[in-house]
Amino acid sequence: MKKLFSFFLIFFFLIFGIFVAPLIFPQTIIIEPPIQDFFSDKNSNSIFSTSADNQINKQKEPFYLKIILDIKNDFVAESKSFLEVNFSEMKMRLYKDGKSIKEVPILARGDIQGWGGSAVGLYKILSGNNLSFSVVSEVYMPYALHYYGKYYIHGEPYYPGGEKRFSSITGGCVQLSDKNAKDIYELSEIDMPVLVIDKEKDNYHPSIKNLSDFPEISAKSYLAADLDSGFVFAEKNSQEQLPIASLTKLMLATIVAENVDLKKSILTKPEWLEAGYGVTKGLDAGKNFRVVELFYPLLIQSSNDAAETLSHFLGREKTIKLMNEKTKSILMEKTIFVDHSGFDLKNISTAQDLFSLARYILNVRPLFLEITKGKKVRSFGEVSFNLKDLYNKNIFFDDPNFIGGKTGFLKQSRYNALFIFKFFTDNKQPRDIVIILLGSEDNKIDTQKIYKWLQENYHLSPAF
Repeated sequence: MKKLFSFFLIFFFLIFGIFVAPLIFPQTIIIEPPIQDFFSDKNSNSIFSTSADNQINKQKEPFYLKIILDIKNDFVAESKSFLEVNFSEMKMRLYKDGKSIKEVPILARGDIQGWGGSAVGLYKILSGNNLSFSVVSEVYMPYALHYYGKYYIHGEPYYPGGEKRFSSITGGCVQLSDKNAKDIYELSEIDMPVLVIDKEKDNYHPSIKNLSDFPEISAKSYLAADLDSGFVFAEKNSQEQLPIASLTKLMLATIVAENVDLKKSILTKPEWLEAGYGVTKGLDAGKNFRVVELFYPLLIQSSNDAAETLSHFLGREKTIKLMNEKTKSILMEKTIFVDHSGFDLKNISTAQDLFSLARYILNVRPLFLEITKGKKVRSFGEVSFNLKDLYNKNIFFDDPNFIGGKTGFLKQSRYNALFIFKFFTDNKQPRDIVIILLGSEDNKIDTQKIYKWLQENYHLSPAF
C-alpha cells in the first residue's frame, strides 16, 4: 500500500510539473543570440550606412557603383553589335550580335600626362574615311573612324611626304596597324556604338577594423567611394539631383580640352568679362590667351570670367550641348547643364554621377587635378597668370594626400565639393578615394569627419 501511495505522489508531481505549473508560474526563457562575426573575411566587404538621424550604422550588402566596363557586360547580354576599345588589355574587339568576331592589338593610345589622353566612355562611329588628315598633328590617317571630338581610330599615320610617324603614344587617337585598321574599318558601320574602356574593375574588398557610428554630416547628399573598384564606404541621398554650382567647371574644362586644340588662342572681349560674376586678376579684355592658360584661373580660383571666355572657343550653346552629351557617355545619367559655369541653379547632378566624373578625370585628364592644387603643368609656352595671385578655393590643395578636386558655392544651394585623396591599405596598396558633398554647410569640416571615419573604421591610412 505504501509503495502504491509513493507511486501515486510521483505521478501527481510529474503531471503537475508538466501541465499545470507553466500555467501558474511565469517562466524566464533565455535565448542565446546568434554570433555576428563582423570582422571575419566573410563580412569584410560589407559597408555600413547611417539611419536618417545619423545615430546608428546598419549593415548592408556590398555596394559597388557602375563603371564603364560594366556596359560591355550589358551589351553582350543584350546581343548588341559594338566596337570595344580596351586600354587595359590594349586590344580592340568588334562584336556582332553580342559575339566577338574580330580581335586586334592596339599599337598606340593617347598620352595622359601630355594632355593627349584618349577619351573613354560610350560613343558611336560618326564618320569613316579611307584617308583623313589631322590638322593638329599634320599627318594622314588611313582607315579613319571618327567617334568623338578630336578622336579617331586609324591605321599607321604618315606625313605629307610619305614618311610614317612611329610612336608609342598618340595625341589621343587609337592607332592600329594598317591591315587591322582596314579590317575594322570594313566591318564597322556608321552609328555603331564604340565602348572605350579605361581599366578593369579591380577586386578591392576593404576590411573593417572597427565599427563606429558615422559622424553627423551637414551635407544634404554625400558619397565616399573607391574610384578604381566603385566600392562605396558611405553615402546619403547619393542619387538625389541637387545644384552643383562650380563643380560644373570640371565638365566645361573636359569638353574644351577634348574638342579644341589646346594651343589655340582667343582674344578676350569686354562683354565676356562683364557676363561673368567676379574679377580675375590678369584676365583682361583685349588680351590673347591659349586654351590651356585659361584652365588655371578656371580650376584654381573658379573664375567665371575664364569659364565665359573658354565657352567662346566652341560657342556658348554648342559648349553646353556637348557638356550634356558627355554626361551620357560617362554614366552621368541624372546630370543636366543649362550653363557652362554653374551659376544657374538648374545645373544639377547627383553624388553618384559626380563619382563617374571624378573617375573619368583621374584616369583621362589628371592634369586638371594637378592644376586644382595650384601646380603648373605642360602649357605650350609661358602662362600669363601668376599662380600665386590666384586664390585657391580648393581648400585641401596643400595637403600631400590630396590628389585634386574642386569646390562650388551658391547661396541658395550652399557648399559643394569633389575631393580625391590618396590612402594606403595595411599592405601598402594605394587607393584613390573620392569624397563628394552636395548642399554642405561646411565643406572642410564635413570632409574631415568622413576622412577620419574612413581611417578609424577601415584599414586605411594617409599616403603621406
